[in-house]
Amino acid sequence: MPYVNIKVTDEGVTKEQKHQLIKGTTQLLVDVLGKNPATTMVVIDEVNTDNWGIGFDQVTELRKWKSKKIDDLVLCY
Repeated sequence: MPYVNIKVTDEGVTKEQKHQLIKGTTQLLVDVLGKNPATTMVVIDEVNTDNWGIGFDQVTELRKWKSKKIDDLVLCY
């Protein structure tokens, strides 16, 4: 009984996108490992960007920094 846990940030993943993730992940396990889709579990956890860190920073802050850098770059032109 395969169990797959997908973690994504909570930044607007739609119901349809989640459906596609579940369907695609299940199909991958069927195709690659010959697993039974009826016993394959896929769980999608949406994590707030304050609760997700990369390196020393929260994703929330990294997104702000990236946005500011892009805005600064546009202002230079």
